[in-house]
Amino acid sequence: MKITDNTQCDIWYQALLNRAEEFTGVFFVGVKTTGVFCLSVCRARKPKRENVEFYTDFKSALDAGFRPCKVCRPTENASTAPDFIEHALKLLRVQPKERVSDTELRQNGISPERVRRWFLQNHGITFQAFQRMQRVNVALQELKTGRSTTEVAFDNGYGSLSGFGYTCKKLTGSSPGTRKEIILIHRFTTPLGPMFVCATERGVCLLEFVDRRALETEFRDLQHLFNANIIAGENAHTHQAEKEMGEYFAGVRQSFDVALDTPGSEFQRRVWEGLQGISFGDTAHYQALATEIGKPTAVRAVASANGANRVAIVIPCHRIIGKDGSMTGYGGGTARKAWLISHEDKIRKAHL
Repeated sequence: MKITDNTQCDIWYQALLNRAEEFTGVFFVGVKTTGVFCLSVCRARKPKRENVEFYTDFKSALDAGFRPCKVCRPTENASTAPDFIEHALKLLRVQPKERVSDTELRQNGISPERVRRWFLQNHGITFQAFQRMQRVNVALQELKTGRSTTEVAFDNGYGSLSGFGYTCKKLTGSSPGTRKEIILIHRFTTPLGPMFVCATERGVCLLEFVDRRALETEFRDLQHLFNANIIAGENAHTHQAEKEMGEYFAGVRQSFDVALDTPGSEFQRRVWEGLQGISFGDTAHYQALATEIGKPTAVRAVASANGANRVAIVIPCHRIIGKDGSMTGYGGGTARKAWLISHEDKIRKAHL
């Protein structure tokens, strides 16, 4: 949202002049003379007050026609975990089976309150809840190797079998012995903002920008389709998705190898396969896609299936535009869609 209150804008402009770290991600400043938008900490030369506009989110700045500053990289760094969060996560990775307490955080110079606020804002859960999900995921992975429930429970720091069973059932919807499927969700940053990747044991089932409007509905649909709960965690598929997306944005990957697990009707799957058949750097429209999959009269159904795609970029629904070349709707926003198409076009031409 664009902010027009002069008093608020004056406060933020002063924060920009001071390169105030505490305002990182709080506002985004669009510079009319250069066409870029920045974070409060940007090292670039400071613009005059009359040449800036302020936004509460970078998506609004993108929609207004501003492009990310190459100096401060606002779409990446506004959502990147700050140093104190990285430190807290490092403590967790060192001993993934142990709980990192508030006391331990303080002993390492980390404020538990700041950690809690950051996790609530960026993950929707507290750091302690995040840890519980991680520990359950580690335990479930060990159960799949054939270890006994008793051995896994006590080895992962649970004081009793009943405690392990209760936590597992609360988070996954079933007891450890039933091995009900779970969906793991992981958050990572990209040049166009943070994304969520969800994966089952078989592959990625969701890849979306975190500010997508229909995201909560997609989460509910996934849990219903798989009869599974979504918990924070990582596996080989989430790791590969993050790696390949990094390569895509860096311009060194034009196709994806990550495994997908995308439930849908036969018609939807045909449409998604058709989308993956649109070459990198090319675009198409609904009529052309309908003809390509052998359903030339099913244009509306093709459009609906395109909108039902939950795996952004890998299944490239962003390559669908209007017959007149206009930017049609996109779950991540038309500004992102235009960026992705432009990015692929530049990469393709560079390789000709």
